[in-house]
Amino acid sequence: MEFTDLSHTVCTQNKRLAELELVILTEGNVSERYGDMMAIKPSGVSYDHMMPHQMVYVDIESGEIISNGWRVDFIPSVDTPTHLEIYRRFPSIGGIAHTHSPYATVFAQNCRVIPSVGTTHADAFNGSVPVTRSLTEKEIAEGLERWTGIVIAECFQSDIPAVLVRHHGPFTFGRNAREAVDTALILEKVAFLALYTGTTLDTLMPRPLATAHYQRKHGSGASYGQQ
Repeated sequence: MEFTDLSHTVCTQNKRLAELELVILTEGNVSERYGDMMAIKPSGVSYDHMMPHQMVYVDIESGEIISNGWRVDFIPSVDTPTHLEIYRRFPSIGGIAHTHSPYATVFAQNCRVIPSVGTTHADAFNGSVPVTRSLTEKEIAEGLERWTGIVIAECFQSDIPAVLVRHHGPFTFGRNAREAVDTALILEKVAFLALYTGTTLDTLMPRPLATAHYQRKHGSGASYGQQ
């Protein structure tokens, strides 16, 4: 993959956040890993005016900006340290999306997990979507964005590719940027369904049924889709 291809991919997936109504104005961001670097949305640039050449390349290990073959005139997203921390800790993650989608953010602001209450949820997430712990004053002072990545890592599970950052909003993950954005869309739907279903002992999905639905799409013997 060349710089130009990755820039177009990451720009397109960032724009999808707005098209899918998962963000407004300049909030949110998407990145994709390529080898030992990532490409990410520039800080504060509106989705309406975003262009591929504005994507910023960052070395995952050092955090230094890399030339993308064009002029390097853009500052990367303020959440770049969060993305870097996650890529460093989880080599299997190839794409990250961060949104402020309303229903998922309601759960994040209420410091509540999104419970598995139906098959729509279980098809995408093998259990409740977790919420991070609170950051300490010391951690905030040391680096808010980096420590956000660390607390995400503390509760990340590969079969639940989403984490709610307490008082903030959702981060979703995939093998690439498109998959991470797809997961953000699914997350918003299951958050909506959970909010209006309510969570009682009667509505929580039985674990064996939830696991069966997840495994038929994602397990080693998956039967969903074209094999």
